[in-house]
Amino acid sequence: MSKICQITGKKAMVGNNVSHSKSRTKRTFDVNLFTKKFYWVEQDTWISLKVSANGLRTINKVGLDAAIKKASDKGYLYA
Repeated sequence: MSKICQITGKKAMVGNNVSHSKSRTKRTFDVNLFTKKFYWVEQDTWISLKVSANGLRTINKVGLDAAIKKASDKGYLYA
């Protein structure tokens, strides 16, 4: 699976490493991802999600059911 948050849709960005002599080489800025299991009360089941730190904050703020519904509406959630 790729390095994409299933709640917020955040993915790795591409940038440059800049040395002291200002020569530039490509690098990736990866997302702060965690594989975490959540208990989904509405479905009475455990689910495993790849979420970023920002996605965890979103789940804590609005709740798991609302976060999953919003992510699936935007197309971030995949099986």
